[in-house]
Amino acid sequence: MEAFSGARRVMLLGNPGTKRTVYFMQAAKEVGLPVCFAAWNEFGQWKRRMSTDTGWVVKIDPPLWESCRLDELGALADGYQKQLAELSGIAQGGRIGFLNQPAAIAKLLDKYVCKEELLKAGLPVTEPLYLLEGGRQACNADVLFEWMRQRRVFQIFLKPVYGSGAAGVSAFRWQPLSGRMVLYTCAVEHPHSGLVNTKRLRRFAEPKTVARMLDRILGLGCILERWHAKAEYQGMPYDLRAVVQDGYVDFMLARLSKGPITNLHLNNHPLDIKELNLPADVLENITNICIKAAGCFSGLQSVGIDLLLEKGSQKPLVVEMNAQGDLIYQDIFQENRIYRHQAAMMKSCVGQV
Repeated sequence: MEAFSGARRVMLLGNPGTKRTVYFMQAAKEVGLPVCFAAWNEFGQWKRRMSTDTGWVVKIDPPLWESCRLDELGALADGYQKQLAELSGIAQGGRIGFLNQPAAIAKLLDKYVCKEELLKAGLPVTEPLYLLEGGRQACNADVLFEWMRQRRVFQIFLKPVYGSGAAGVSAFRWQPLSGRMVLYTCAVEHPHSGLVNTKRLRRFAEPKTVARMLDRILGLGCILERWHAKAEYQGMPYDLRAVVQDGYVDFMLARLSKGPITNLHLNNHPLDIKELNLPADVLENITNICIKAAGCFSGLQSVGIDLLLEKGSQKPLVVEMNAQGDLIYQDIFQENRIYRHQAAMMKSCVGQV
């Protein structure tokens, strides 16, 4: 991380009492870095302070969204994008620096933009599918079924353009000849709140229910991807989460699942990457892809990258990226390596404090 001219103090913009805050503060203390905490619910106050008081270097953690309604994802993301734009405006005046630039965080919030940047760079990614021009699919189930029938693509993933934590992410498999279909998703219809996100993977197989759910999910504005078969460990498919910081892979973890969605908060199983016994050339390929992917976005010193290895070939494919994907329980409860490295980078940025 390059030194920021005039930097004197470090600020964490986040949420009080969360694991992100507690363990970053712990890491900062270990490296001898004083940190000023700024809460998102007092954003206006802290924004004014940053606008008038020079010398801050800031780490931005994501705000907490209390709503579980998926139809509010877009509005929540828009609000966050505006806050990030305001922070970018302050930074342009040369008053503050960032661990991750607000504009870079905003860019990665949009899954479509992120995937397009990776494709332009020639990196291997899970294959995007385009029902409509522009890639942002706001259509309905009938349009989807016809597109799948014409192109003979019968297994897909649907992901809202904005959102994290598997919010609205769905895996759909269809057999047109028999009419059988199955939809895996954490979304469920609530009689008063509409489509809501849960922390439980659900399976829907009744065609009318599946079509209705697809209508609702597609209406959110989604990107679509081919459902790639994943490599397996002891009969369980898995993918990988890597954290790249300052141009290096700081941490890598496998996520095993009995279902198609691997997020660990869905009671899936973390596994030390060493347990996979991957060949050296595969590990080297994964590392190189992660570093190149991180390099596609200027202004990022820390980024979480999700990859899968194709079943059989073990070819790595980037699934998605998260500019705030640094909270890994298997790290904070052991070495706390990720946050300690961030604190050390920020300390070097501000100089001796």
